[in-house]
Amino acid sequence: MLLVAGLGNPGRQHAGHRHNVGFMAADAISRRHSFSPWSKKFNALISEGRLGSEKALLLKPQTFMNLSGQAVGEAMRFYKLASSDLIVLYDELDLAPGKLRVKRGGGHGGHNGIKSIDAHCGKDYRRVRIGIGHPGDKARVNAHVLSDFAKSDHEWLEPLLEAVADNIGLLADDDESGFMNRVSLAVRGKAENGDTVDQKSKAKGQSHIRQARPKSPSAKVPDTGPMAEMLRKLLGRR
Repeated sequence: MLLVAGLGNPGRQHAGHRHNVGFMAADAISRRHSFSPWSKKFNALISEGRLGSEKALLLKPQTFMNLSGQAVGEAMRFYKLASSDLIVLYDELDLAPGKLRVKRGGGHGGHNGIKSIDAHCGKDYRRVRIGIGHPGDKARVNAHVLSDFAKSDHEWLEPLLEAVADNIGLLADDDESGFMNRVSLAVRGKAENGDTVDQKSKAKGQSHIRQARPKSPSAKVPDTGPMAEMLRKLLGRR
């Protein structure tokens, strides 16, 4: 059995935050693979189903981020799971928006949810790090992670979540490279298609502007006579 934990903070006010992208990924997986409705257990929301041939439990801790390990640890002890049976989905400041990496073990990198899970469950589990980018200033990190994704972020976020849900079975089968490649291709393909459309629209719009722009009228100067001579002098014509 696999335990797939998406990390975030409970409550509607946090639902769209960058820090809640793990919850978003868990929701996408549940929808895509027709898991059971969410119910409450282990101080978390859980949803049951299958990923390929593997029985799986999706879990969203309701303990707030820095206590995530309590809920995850309780579920692991109940089902007698090893840390190698655990997959955790969470936000990663040190990856560019739209990038995704999978690694097994390692440090928590300052992420309080991962720090808590390490303390309760050990470190030998797979971590699906979903890039949300860094604001560039350490003092702005809290505001960055605890604010909603920008509208422009949804151009990569939605394809990424769909690709995670579509290809999570590869991760269940231990094909980490295949999973990362599929997600990367899906996000890149969406971005490239979007750029092509935008460029065509922009070019078309500029063409329309060029065609619609009226030409500057030129002064009509009489060919002969005193008036023609005066106008030529005023216009600097010879």
